[in-house]
Amino acid sequence: MSLTAAGAVALAFALEAAFAEPPASLHPVAWFGRAVAPFDREWANPRAVGALVAAVLPLVAAVLVGSLVALAGRVDARVAAGVAGLALFATTSLRMLSAEARAVVAATETDLDAARDRLQSLAGRDAGDLSAGELRSAAVESAAENLADGLVAPLLAFAVGAVVSLPVAAAAAAWVKAVNTLDSMLGYRSKPVGTASARLDDAVMWLPARVSAALVAFAELDAAALARAREHADAPPSPNSGWPMATLAAVLGVRLAKPGVYDLPLGGEFPTVAESRRGVRVVGVAGALAYALAAGVVTWS
Repeated sequence: MSLTAAGAVALAFALEAAFAEPPASLHPVAWFGRAVAPFDREWANPRAVGALVAAVLPLVAAVLVGSLVALAGRVDARVAAGVAGLALFATTSLRMLSAEARAVVAATETDLDAARDRLQSLAGRDAGDLSAGELRSAAVESAAENLADGLVAPLLAFAVGAVVSLPVAAAAAAWVKAVNTLDSMLGYRSKPVGTASARLDDAVMWLPARVSAALVAFAELDAAALARAREHADAPPSPNSGWPMATLAAVLGVRLAKPGVYDLPLGGEFPTVAESRRGVRVVGVAGALAYALAAGVVTWS
């Protein structure tokens, strides 16, 4: 089973490298988002509804994915590995959002209005008054945070689940992705229905965020960056996102900040274009290390 699980990880990595994302019309995460959308409204008892949504919808996604892999296993172990690899590919995301981060950084050199518009696909903040440095900061922050949310969390869940079975591994990755998607859609202070989803995501992301920080430091062979980041990792309101962001700021020696919300002063200035591009490259290397780590864990588990 360890070899089929490693094959699934290898397939997901190959698909990520070749295609970045499944087509939107065929993307299971988009399907899940459409299932969540009807719950994004006013409710008489929003917290109770939100708790039910957080408990049931990710479980449904996990059961469906795990069942598909189990059915494929009745045909052949290689077919099961292929289905699990497709499922893992659908739950992970790094290359496309890293490309968006690079595009925002590039636009800060030539067209700030275009950079502000493009940032909306990456970061939920008002970009209307952001300077070029603040725009680059937002792009770099988003790349670091997406490493944890979009890649390390589902890979880590898959690796842990593979200790039990391949269907459980795929189901675990799907469950984590569903939890993260719920948080991204509902987990705002203005939406009481999303309170349970936000709290669940905070718990689920505790370890992936810190593993992501370690991978960022390792990607630059700068273990001391973790110690420097520790002093600032709790600055963002999220208990987790500050870890990969602060560690990336530390290895780059730059300041990252969201005006009026948090400041990560691991350097004196906001990142330059060259430093921002380097930051996105570091995240890419850390992502490749995450795949290698997951493959190693499932091979030897």
